[in-house]
Amino acid sequence: MGRGRGIAVTDEQRVFRFGSDEHGNDVTEGDASMKYRLGGKGANLAEMARIGLPVPPGFTITCQTCTAYANAGNVWPEGALSEIDEAVEDLESRLGKRLGDSHDPLLVSVRSGAPFSMPGMMDTVLNLGLNDESVQGLIAQTENPRFAWDSYRRFIQMFSNVVMGVDADLFENALTQRRLVAGVRADSDLSADDLQELVIEFKEIFSENVSQTAYPELDLSNGRVQFPRDPRLQLRLAIQAVFGSWMNERACLYRKHNSISDDLGTAVNVQVMVFGNKGNTSATGVAFTRNPADGTHEFYGDFLVNAQGEDVVAGIRNTEPISDLVGIPELAAAGRQLEETFVILENHYRDMCDIEFTIEQGRLWMLQTRVGKRTAQAALKIAVDMVEEGLISREEAVSRIDPAQLDQLLHPQFDMTAKLDILARGLNASPGAAVGEIVFSSDDAVAAAEEGRSVVLVRWETNPDDLKGMTVAEGILTSHGGKTSHAAVIARGMGTPCVCGVEAFHIDAVKKEVRIEGSDHILHEGDVISIDGAQGIVVAGAVPLVSAEMTGDLDTVLSWADEIRLDTTSGRAHHVRVNADNPSDAQLALSFGAEAIGLCRTEHMFLGERKDIIQSFILSDTDTVRIHALDELLRVQTEDFLEIFRTMNGRSVVVRLIDPPLHEFLDDPRELAIEIARLEALGATEDELAEKRALLRRIDGMAESNPMLGLRGVRLSIVYPDLPLMQVRAIATAAARLIRDEGLDPKPEIMIPLVSITEEHVQTRAIAEQVLKEVEREYGVSLEIPIGTMVELPRACFVAGEIAKTSEFFCFGTNDLTQTTFGFSRDDAESKFIPIYLHKKVLDDNPFETIDETVVDLVAMAVERGRAVRPDMHFGVCGEHGGDPRSILVFFNRAGVDYVSCSPYRVPIARLCAAQAKLEAQSERDA
Repeated sequence: MGRGRGIAVTDEQRVFRFGSDEHGNDVTEGDASMKYRLGGKGANLAEMARIGLPVPPGFTITCQTCTAYANAGNVWPEGALSEIDEAVEDLESRLGKRLGDSHDPLLVSVRSGAPFSMPGMMDTVLNLGLNDESVQGLIAQTENPRFAWDSYRRFIQMFSNVVMGVDADLFENALTQRRLVAGVRADSDLSADDLQELVIEFKEIFSENVSQTAYPELDLSNGRVQFPRDPRLQLRLAIQAVFGSWMNERACLYRKHNSISDDLGTAVNVQVMVFGNKGNTSATGVAFTRNPADGTHEFYGDFLVNAQGEDVVAGIRNTEPISDLVGIPELAAAGRQLEETFVILENHYRDMCDIEFTIEQGRLWMLQTRVGKRTAQAALKIAVDMVEEGLISREEAVSRIDPAQLDQLLHPQFDMTAKLDILARGLNASPGAAVGEIVFSSDDAVAAAEEGRSVVLVRWETNPDDLKGMTVAEGILTSHGGKTSHAAVIARGMGTPCVCGVEAFHIDAVKKEVRIEGSDHILHEGDVISIDGAQGIVVAGAVPLVSAEMTGDLDTVLSWADEIRLDTTSGRAHHVRVNADNPSDAQLALSFGAEAIGLCRTEHMFLGERKDIIQSFILSDTDTVRIHALDELLRVQTEDFLEIFRTMNGRSVVVRLIDPPLHEFLDDPRELAIEIARLEALGATEDELAEKRALLRRIDGMAESNPMLGLRGVRLSIVYPDLPLMQVRAIATAAARLIRDEGLDPKPEIMIPLVSITEEHVQTRAIAEQVLKEVEREYGVSLEIPIGTMVELPRACFVAGEIAKTSEFFCFGTNDLTQTTFGFSRDDAESKFIPIYLHKKVLDDNPFETIDETVVDLVAMAVERGRAVRPDMHFGVCGEHGGDPRSILVFFNRAGVDYVSCSPYRVPIARLCAAQAKLEAQSERDA
């Protein structure tokens, strides 16, 4: 690692240099491994400089300085400002220029750079260091007054908006008015005199909208705040604004949405300016070494001639494809060097890279690189291609896939048999299809989502303030911007379908309507449209959607994942099962790669038209009626199990005996009371009312104060033994018939729920074994049906060793285990106070989404105690945590379970995560 001038890197160091000195020697003090200190941007700037790429010199202020500043109430940590001053002086020495100099000024950019890409962070400030004196130096050096005044007005506009919070529209309106007065259509057509007038006007806007109370360090003139002239003050205010942006609403929202810690902080990168707006020999752009939308091995991105970087990502001007760069004579050499740099970076990082660059008068400069965000489809293709190219191993490929991204491939797509009324075309910015009502603002999107309506957010172009609406929208459409615009990048990261650059859409957000160029068709708020982010099309009305298939690169990567997770030479295999209660779900799960059914909830078979049967059993006072109801339940449950066991032939099916409180199968007593009141008002006779009143009394008599901790689970089996007798008989009968009549190999496993006392399991098991023997005799077959326990209560974890003496397996119901560990009612907690707990940081995560460490400890303890008694015992997780990527890792690696079970659409994700857990454990052993 470069040190330069003998400067040693210490734990207390807050500023790190990168780039060359005045003699061309590298003085870089960091590398790519330091992203949690230098942020992703700063670490990669240092890395590019280290490997000899052309990087404008600069320095990075650490993430830890940000957190220290914020934790101290926005007070600078001791010595930090002195280090920054020294870094500025060093940069001036390296460049032979000085900030604010009236002859040859040093100008810098200021960018945020957290350890992870953070779209909610502060936007870039360019051209910092300009004032009324230094702009003259810029004119002298470039002999281009127009360029100098354009740079100055850009700086005032950016600094005022980004650092001081002045409304950007005030400057855009002034710019529009200036074009009208000058009689020109584009900003680039304004003269130097026009731009010099704009500088004066922009400074007036600043003075009118900034309060000295908020910024006492600013000078006053005639009672009005003046735009800061001192470049050191400009720099300090910009750095403070970057630090402050770490905790702004949109950044906090993004971190919450992506499970990024608030404690990381952001770095600040101060870098010498290079200019892409010095005429036709200059350009700026954003590019990827491969196509981030579909993974094609091609250079992909956008550039603009005679522009600065913000012009590309802001979507203000429509861009040119990166492939055209080498075709422009003035830029061809730099374009070829850029393509060579793409190859260098991809080989160095062994991954697809996202790049920002500037060409200044024919010379290429690299402003940023990072491992690029990509769609799930692209991630899979790139991983497979790089394995075939020898860049990475299969294990690396599996480790790189973000499990959450796989949801994208399982999301619906357009049914291509449907007739499409295509309204317009744009850029295919983020694949997947979406259908929804048009909304024109993020606030309207949020309001619609709260009402349960699906929406497509339609904007001229999005900005970071739109993040809250983007996160709830089914799809995003913009009329401007390219494939690397804000809307495109954020949508791809979230897996949200997006179509950008729909130029035919003339959006009027005030009137809330869209006029379509070349058509009389006008769209209004609330109209339904469909978008296809893979094709870049917008369609009138609702298009039928279909699910994607498990083919191609996804199937390849998951087959590698299966080899890894099922390999027993490197430890216990990691199995994946499914929660399925009917044959169609079971068949779907098999197509997604499930190995077995880890949870079949029998109570789901009592719903629909069968509800009357279970109600008659619960409410009847007559033995004849109850026996008839049980016979009917036996018949329908046997038929259900026949279909499920037939579908899963040769694969385990864990059937949970009835679990919920019986009142859940009864009519709502409130609705019944209202019906009685209505009949009374209509003058119904006592005979007509008697039956309903008696029914209401019986339902009320079954009411419990806390039903989730009341008569349910194994307690039902003990209080109403006829129910488990019937269910076990249905399971055994279905298995026996398939063995005897069809020669199949059904493998049911019976699970007793909510056990907390060993004797509960012992007595219920005895009932089940009795029935199994009776069915064996009746059908003349041998049934090997394991009987296990669903562990859902803390006490069961503590007495797991005792329960294991009579239980062949444990399956952890982590939903209830979380409820009883925390003492939270899930339904109430998630709607009432968990959002507040998350906002106030009482909790870091919703424990019903990602498993809590204490609950993991309980699971691990039960596994250890169970395995000590019965070494061949198997253990699984069948709560909803079984499909959560972060939870899956700890279940396998910390708790030591054998399998996780999840919903059908989460099975591919679980297969990938199970392999990643295996690789993670192996990496820890190797370390």
